[in-house]
Amino acid sequence: MPKEAMLFHTLPSGAVKCELCNRYCIIQIGARGFCGVRENQGGVLNSLVYGKAIAYGIDPIEKKPFYHFMPGSQTFSFATVGCNFACEHCQNWEISQIRGTKQISGEDLPPAKIVKMAKEKECQGVAYTYTEPTIFFEYAYDTAEIARREGLFNVFVTNGYMTEKCIDKMQNIDASRIDLKSFKDEHYMKVCGGAHLEPVLKSIKLLHARQHIEIITLLIPTLNDSKDELHALATWVKDLSPDIPLHFTAYYPAYKMSLPPTPSETLEKARDIAMEVGLKYVYTGNVPGHPGEDTYCPNCKTKLIQRFGFTVTNNILLREGSKAKCPECGAKINIVTKVERKD
Repeated sequence: MPKEAMLFHTLPSGAVKCELCNRYCIIQIGARGFCGVRENQGGVLNSLVYGKAIAYGIDPIEKKPFYHFMPGSQTFSFATVGCNFACEHCQNWEISQIRGTKQISGEDLPPAKIVKMAKEKECQGVAYTYTEPTIFFEYAYDTAEIARREGLFNVFVTNGYMTEKCIDKMQNIDASRIDLKSFKDEHYMKVCGGAHLEPVLKSIKLLHARQHIEIITLLIPTLNDSKDELHALATWVKDLSPDIPLHFTAYYPAYKMSLPPTPSETLEKARDIAMEVGLKYVYTGNVPGHPGEDTYCPNCKTKLIQRFGFTVTNNILLREGSKAKCPECGAKINIVTKVERKD
């Protein structure tokens, strides 16, 4: 059943302006927004995907990837169809790129059922992922509220294109992993379907001010892997906070993009640049067994967490409340080991 959307207003013509993401779609009666899942029905914007999960499963938190939030925990992950980006290299394009499709696919899984399944599977949290969770925000919002009451954490895996009004309503989201697809607006315009860089940077700042965040950049050969761009991107993150984890991951051909896969040397170059800039925690991804998967103390260089792919194989962190510290030198480590509730 369609559900009245959050964050829109109706214009005198009967069209609606959606204020959920930075596309700010103006949608005529009977039409849908760019995401393909929000429809103007008689001057009221409705979500067509509320309670309709197209994909779900049990994932380690490291798969999102979160390396500094509840390491070793399991999440109940789910998504609906649709997306507010149109990335040429999308790995999940079969379910994200549904514009022009009238039929909305998905299994009927209301928020309470999602949380029930998460608890039955002994997950510690719920992850809103696979496609862009901003476009199914009403579904995520209600699920997160129930999950929090039941003692589960909530994490967003997002492209960061939500509006400030949307972020203001994310009080039940404990952490966000945000894509920073490039440090050039041109890349967002050409590769991601007419999006822009600046709204993503603004979202990163706003989310960082209120919750744990991690940033991921998928390195695509020749498109966003130049030394100058990597230096500028890493410097921007460091200036926001040198404690923010930054992940560089390898691209593989998918959807409309056929460029060759990212060499591991490119990931290593990016990691070296970011660490030279002054970031404390920089990772490489999609190359299982690479030392860039592990967490080291930025003070004494002790290996604190060893990973292989999405699995934590060793963890010697000392817990101190909700945070952690190095057992060798006592330095505080920016890793959340327990979710603290302010309410």
